[in-house]
Amino acid sequence: MEWIIAGGGIHGCTIATYLIKAKGIPASQICIIDPHSAPLEKWKELTSRIAMPFLRSPSVHHCDIHPFSLHYFDDGGSEAFYGKYRRPGLDFFNRHSESIFSNIGLQERWMQGRIKGITKSGSHWVVETDSESVEGKNLVLATGMNERLSIPEWAEELRESRPTQVGHIFQEKLPMITPDIAVVGGGITAAHLVIKLAREHPGRVVQISRHPYRVHDFDSDPGWLGPKNLRGFQTLSSYKKRRQAILNARHRGSVTSELRHRLRRLEDRGAYRFIEDEVEGSGVEGSTLSLSLKRSRWDGETLLLATGYSPKIMETEWVRELVRKEGLICAQCGFPIVNEHLQWCDHLYVSGPLAELEIGPVARNIAGARKAAERIIGSM
Repeated sequence: MEWIIAGGGIHGCTIATYLIKAKGIPASQICIIDPHSAPLEKWKELTSRIAMPFLRSPSVHHCDIHPFSLHYFDDGGSEAFYGKYRRPGLDFFNRHSESIFSNIGLQERWMQGRIKGITKSGSHWVVETDSESVEGKNLVLATGMNERLSIPEWAEELRESRPTQVGHIFQEKLPMITPDIAVVGGGITAAHLVIKLAREHPGRVVQISRHPYRVHDFDSDPGWLGPKNLRGFQTLSSYKKRRQAILNARHRGSVTSELRHRLRRLEDRGAYRFIEDEVEGSGVEGSTLSLSLKRSRWDGETLLLATGYSPKIMETEWVRELVRKEGLICAQCGFPIVNEHLQWCDHLYVSGPLAELEIGPVARNIAGARKAAERIIGSM
């Protein structure tokens, strides 16, 4: 096998597409390992849960090699693009992705399983999963952060004791959703979820956030997509300064302007209530959950956390073991130090969060997947 790609989300599938379509690598020489049964399965499940109608990314950000591929894709569907940035509709984006992957036979290159370990055997990598193993010359780590949820400390015990009432919106099995409902979080995931729930249970939904809505059309300034901001970033020899630049550039917990308008209309109609406050503690009495806030209190039946992902991806056991065995170099923040082609060592590449000290703040999103694919094939 020429290429093993660990991760079958947007990053892994985009890299596979570039290898096949831009560099002519035979599909038979690529293996994608993922816990799910098909390309983008987790992406589709999570975006469906929050009823996300359009992507935050503009139309030139997708999984194909040609920037305007989405513009020329016509499958007879509706609601293709939205707004001045021509954001693709979620269903349209997914159909476009399915068409690309079907044409290059990506499903046939699929190995379903969870990675348990990675070792070097001569000049090849051996990837062990919970069901089988595969050996290949090149390995790309594109595993993302989808299974490392961020759970506030106050919610841990409540989530364990009341799994049918309390949960993270992106956990495997959701609690039963019955009003009254509280959504904790102030970012774009929480916004989509609140809109969905307020329509299903008008007047019975509360959003609790530590900060007011932060309105930004993108999760970082578009200047980070090109040399305007990246030139200075890549001249930083200190990876501590690079990490700080990434933290400063990200609009964490933000929503787009059109989402803010939709939320305001729902709030004006009394479909939901926004509480800017901080949770200090929680309790249970019978079937009623309660949250003690700094300035108020909430009581209800269902608590959903929209609090994002844990930044502790480098604490994954097989990643830590790989770093130890191969002597891989990490920055002070624990993330990989890689070269311009995203090589961590010979024939080992990274994408997504693992590549952000080289690619910058956009590394985790769709634009970052395209940049990673371009960097990787640029080494060939």
